[in-house]
Amino acid sequence: MPLKKRITYYYDEEVGNYNYGYNHPMKPFRMRMAHSLVAAYGLDKKMNVIRPTRASSLQMTRFHSDDYVDFLSRITPELVEQEPERTSVYLTVEDCPAFDGVFEFSSISAGGSIAGAKRINHGDSDIVINWAGGLHHAKKGAASGFCYINDIVLAILELLRYHQRVMYLDIDVHHGDGVEEAFYTTDRVMSVSFHKYGDFFPGTGHLEDVGVAKGKGYAVNVPLRDGIDDESYRSIFQPVMRMVMERFRPGAIVMQCGTDSLSGDRIGCFNLSMKGHAACVEFMKSFNVPLFCLGGGGYTIRNVARTWAYETSVLLGEELDPVLPYNDYYDFYGPEFRLEVPASNMENTNSREYLEKIIACIGDQLRDIPHAPSVLMQEVPRDWPDDSDAEVDDDVMDRLPETKVTRRQRDARVVPLVEPYESESEDDEPAAEQGFAAYRHTGTATRPARAPQQPVAK
Repeated sequence: MPLKKRITYYYDEEVGNYNYGYNHPMKPFRMRMAHSLVAAYGLDKKMNVIRPTRASSLQMTRFHSDDYVDFLSRITPELVEQEPERTSVYLTVEDCPAFDGVFEFSSISAGGSIAGAKRINHGDSDIVINWAGGLHHAKKGAASGFCYINDIVLAILELLRYHQRVMYLDIDVHHGDGVEEAFYTTDRVMSVSFHKYGDFFPGTGHLEDVGVAKGKGYAVNVPLRDGIDDESYRSIFQPVMRMVMERFRPGAIVMQCGTDSLSGDRIGCFNLSMKGHAACVEFMKSFNVPLFCLGGGGYTIRNVARTWAYETSVLLGEELDPVLPYNDYYDFYGPEFRLEVPASNMENTNSREYLEKIIACIGDQLRDIPHAPSVLMQEVPRDWPDDSDAEVDDDVMDRLPETKVTRRQRDARVVPLVEPYESESEDDEPAAEQGFAAYRHTGTATRPARAPQQPVAK
């Protein structure tokens, strides 16, 4: 009988208090809904539930620039009007507004991801969950795609202190550009992203984007077309991930579980069911490598909550009743009140030939890299104090600022309890989508986006 996994789950109840804005599609309240469902099923009693310590400015500057973190710690809606030029350097206000408490919200997300990585490093957990994390678009010196602080990069940097190789896997409908970019020149992190490619934000993630310098071959991009369903997704996901795991042999896996790849998502264009999405999580769990599962995108919040609760049960190895138990947000799940997100009759434009050619191209890419690359580990302190630096390999950390600041965030603003339900109404959907075309379509990336050509022939 296999040993039971030691699972840690991070949750801060205040994460649901923050509000991007009335018609903004990103709703932090979805994390509260997901946790309520987790608790209603009794899953919280079967794992170690921890409220994370919030990340400090200093911790954030392990990846982000000092100027950007300082700006984020001080910005308020009022300052946006007073300093529009400076604000435009760091924020695209339409997608990434300076809402009340944006720094505190980011510190919750990043704090859970840093703490979770430490638990894996210290051997305290086999699986860690932080559904408030997974903000994969944030760049070193700017917010992007609803993401302000890249908690994933911070977690991976922590994991690299103890692990020679870390794999990053992204099943959000959007390309994981911020994470890929951070590790594009190193062979210690392999990033793998399954995403919609073409006239779609962020416009990166072409099949031929494979990394540069020492990192050449260590970025794996799987560009998909509209309407991919469970069977087609499985037919490409499992072969690609088997090849990656066999070739790279990571010491830890960080998996971004964005749910905007689900059928019926307000921004996404895939057709995965809840169980099809969760099958990816279960498949990665089967490798018995330390696994860190994070949240990400997802804009039909009742389906986000269903899926993350279900994936929590998958990680625990627990069967759940498909009839939803009563919970604080029970009325959101009507009229069916079931633990399911079914696929629709959306057309799948991913042909078998198209997917097979992608698999073949990735196989060729992986054969060109060394088998389980040998990487020298640099000696690091066993604990990385919050208020001091630690030496880490230059090829991994070349994007970090050379100096750090010890400036503390200003006194926390009082954030009113806001339950941002508005755009969950089908009637409000067009209003919610107005102004967010940039996130649906091609955006600006640090590396120039390719033209939306097809990566391989039909």
